[in-house]
Amino acid sequence: MCTSRQLVLETLQGKPGSRVPVAPLTVHFCARVAGVSLHRFTSDAHVMADAVIRTWERFRPDAVFISADTWVSAQAMGARVGALAEDQPWGGLDEPRVRTALDVRGIPPPDPETQGRYPLMLAALRRVVAALGRDVAVVACFDQFPFSLAAALMGINELMLALEDDPALVRALMARCAEYGLAYGRALAAAGADLLTGGDSPAGLIGPQRYREFALPYEQQLIAGLKAATGKPVTLHICGDARPILADMARSGADGLEIDHRTDLGLACRTVGPGIALWGNLDPVSVLAQGDPAAVRRAADQALAAARTAGHTRFVLSSGCTLAVETPFANVDALISSVSHSA
Repeated sequence: MCTSRQLVLETLQGKPGSRVPVAPLTVHFCARVAGVSLHRFTSDAHVMADAVIRTWERFRPDAVFISADTWVSAQAMGARVGALAEDQPWGGLDEPRVRTALDVRGIPPPDPETQGRYPLMLAALRRVVAALGRDVAVVACFDQFPFSLAAALMGINELMLALEDDPALVRALMARCAEYGLAYGRALAAAGADLLTGGDSPAGLIGPQRYREFALPYEQQLIAGLKAATGKPVTLHICGDARPILADMARSGADGLEIDHRTDLGLACRTVGPGIALWGNLDPVSVLAQGDPAAVRRAADQALAAARTAGHTRFVLSSGCTLAVETPFANVDALISSVSHSA
């Protein structure tokens, strides 16, 4: 009998399966399932791992995610981060870490065994792999692709200005960010991850031309490096309406693209072609958090039908972005069961 792990990995490879895998982007939702605060979830390896395990035991998705927030690598690179309240996600607490080329040169070489929360994330991953790794696909987030990580280190407004005023600084910082992404991704793979994923949502804000000029080359570099070093599939997540850059995202080398609800799924299937998996794309707010189980099933049926009509077999049914913490359990149940409901 095919396990969930096999089903997800074979779907990414384009092999026909018995059904469409379903794997919502749970992340902070796991803290709610386990009854722990976001601060504890993102700062304690055992708490994070146990919350992920409990979420799988309660809902039985085909993949689970090891991810804390979008500041893990920025913290490892020297940014001061933390939470302002017990149930708030972590964010930057100080002035931007990088302002000048000298600041970039001052960032130490990456060491995932010692820097920031990298050791915490690796410990959580190992615990989850030991508990679930034979049965379910374990997806580890290497945090941010270089453009988004640069935005965290410089500040999004400062980065946008530097694209025009000091592109050499931006590229130097992104090259350093790529080194961290590669080192962290390699460590996650060595710890047992089946699949590596990262986000680059700020790159979706700069328009197609600048995306091709600044973000895409470093996505390509990092993805190629990770695949060569680990042999693991890599997916790329960009929130929002990605239609203007979908064709470019398809050239990133990613094995799969995680797409938001604002991107039409049928169009995405036709644009990226059959060789790239798509992961998505139910609205995590109006449908999954604020809707009811019937609305979730309708949205899931529409997504499944869009992929089926396009002949897109490399498809994982999921939320378009991470689940809201307050998402009703009944709605997650409806999403998980929708694959058998639709069959």
